Amino acid sequence: MYSVSVQRKFIAQHALIGGDWGAENDVHAHAYVLELTLSGPRLDQHGYLVDILDIERALDAQIARYANRVLNDLPEFAGLNPSLERFARFLCERLAGAIRADTLSAMTVKLWENDIAWAAYAQPLN
Repeated sequence: MYSVSVQRKFIAQHALIGGDWGAENDVHAHAYVLELTLSGPRLDQHGYLVDILDIERALDAQIARYANRVLNDLPEFAGLNPSLERFARFLCERLAGAIRADTLSAMTVKLWENDIAWAAYAQPLN
């Protein structure tokens, strides 16, 4: 199985809801690092799993949606706790719709919110 990964850094804000997490209940920012990993069993005619430029374009489009925004204000987080796990899932689902190649079989988004904490969401691609 082949894999290729690309990272992007961005800052976004959120306020946790639904529990008592102290200062985390107030709007605060994280310097996120999004790591997208694509996997598949074979390469294309050029020897690529998928062109890295295509990955970068898809990542940049998604980052533009979230960077410097308050996640709580976005429709996908309406009434939901904007947890790291949920954010990773939303990013993965949106990226799965943006990156298409018949060589791909799976996608994983690993989302770091600081130097020691990350969450990931993986899904098969058809």
